[in-house]
Amino acid sequence: MKKLLYIPAFLLLAACNKPKDKATELADLKKQEADISAKITKLSAEIGKKDSVKSTDVSTYTVTTSSFTNYVQIQGRIDAQDNVTAYSQSPGVITALYVKPGQHVNKGQVLVQLDNSVLNQNIAQAQTQVDLNRTLFQRQKNLWDQKIGTEVQFLQAQTALQSSLKQVASLKQQADMYRITSPITGSVDQMDLKLGQVVQPGQNGIRIVNADNLKVKADVPESYAQSVNQGDKVMILFPDANDSLKTTVTFAAKVIDPASRSFAVEIKLPLKKGLRPNMTAIIKIADYSKVNSLVIPIKAIQRSENGDYVFVNENGVAKKRIIKAGATYGGKSEILSGLKSGDQLITEGASEVEDGDKIKVLTSSGN
Repeated sequence: MKKLLYIPAFLLLAACNKPKDKATELADLKKQEADISAKITKLSAEIGKKDSVKSTDVSTYTVTTSSFTNYVQIQGRIDAQDNVTAYSQSPGVITALYVKPGQHVNKGQVLVQLDNSVLNQNIAQAQTQVDLNRTLFQRQKNLWDQKIGTEVQFLQAQTALQSSLKQVASLKQQADMYRITSPITGSVDQMDLKLGQVVQPGQNGIRIVNADNLKVKADVPESYAQSVNQGDKVMILFPDANDSLKTTVTFAAKVIDPASRSFAVEIKLPLKKGLRPNMTAIIKIADYSKVNSLVIPIKAIQRSENGDYVFVNENGVAKKRIIKAGATYGGKSEILSGLKSGDQLITEGASEVEDGDKIKVLTSSGN
């Protein structure tokens, strides 16, 4: 009897596991699809609602008027106003050295003597002739004063004396060419000469520098030809000397160098310890200045095909402003239009917002 009871149960279980027909299965899947689609729509709406109220953390900068100066920054070097190399005018062997590096010398002072012994002998002989001609002339003049002798004899004696004097002067001038003399007052900066050394004109010399009279020289690009002029205010930095000063442009060339497409400027320096010729100098020439100007950090400016723009904070909402920027220097830019004093300019986080986004100001600063 137990077996008969089990058979209907088995048949019932088999009937439950019987595969559904395709129409029923399709209907079930469509119902599941509709449920999933409804859930997706609900979640999307909830997420969109949350995003619409999300705010972006930013920092702002209060726009105010201030002075703005634009500088032309170039690199130059220190040079001495008096910086020359003295050479011998004739070849010869060095017989005497009268100075050493670092020694102060005066203009016209003899620094080196070359061998001019032959010329000295010629000068001595010519001087003997001068002495003789002077004696003969004096005697002839005495006779001529007493109306003795002829005028021709007097003139011949006078001419002979003058000729011998000119010969001695010429020989002494030649002898001077065997000396190296200082053309300026200054200090011996470089000298590599030895006794017995043979020197040639223009090849072996002594550099003399007047370190008390220095200037800065630089070449300014042609594009600044209209804005950089003599008398402009300038700031000079000396990185190696850890020093700086403010002065004016002493000289600005009018001619453009065709090779470098630049023009030379010079700035005279006051007497300062620690400055030496050929030191690097960073020159900042003020070419534009305005007293009441709107100036903002350049990092706040964004660019697009339609022009420059910034974002400002208006009651916790980021608003896009189209601006017109002017000169830029030192990480700041002058604003010609698009902003006004008091605007809360978004700086940090400006690249993360769009027009109309809600924002949260973490920090605020000004000029």
